[in-house]
Amino acid sequence: MSTSDHSAPSAPASFAVTVADVELEPEDLDPAQIVSGAPVVTGRVLWESADGTQVRGIWQITPGVVTDVEADELFVVVSGRATVEVEGGATLELGPGSACVLREGDRTTWSVHETLRKAYQISC
Repeated sequence: MSTSDHSAPSAPASFAVTVADVELEPEDLDPAQIVSGAPVVTGRVLWESADGTQVRGIWQITPGVVTDVEADELFVVVSGRATVEVEGGATLELGPGSACVLREGDRTTWSVHETLRKAYQISC
């Protein structure tokens, strides 16, 4: 499934994928977000609402430390490990099976220990 398949008129309303097997495409990572290491980000949008306010997909990052400002997101870690520090909030230890909710505007620092892959839903 390509990133544009979700908007094709013939795309199924319901589908299933094996998250570990989904082929991902390179995504831009602003060099200003990199604190240490040389992390690489890849992903694939599986579905997006017609108005762009809901996005579902798969995302992956290799080891390193990066900062981010989050969207309203729910995700489940499929593989890998990371520690996410939320500025002024909790420190989250993530691993396979972890479900995580991030709030829009959260400022985070991701310390990725092992390449992390997640399935996510973002509300914009």
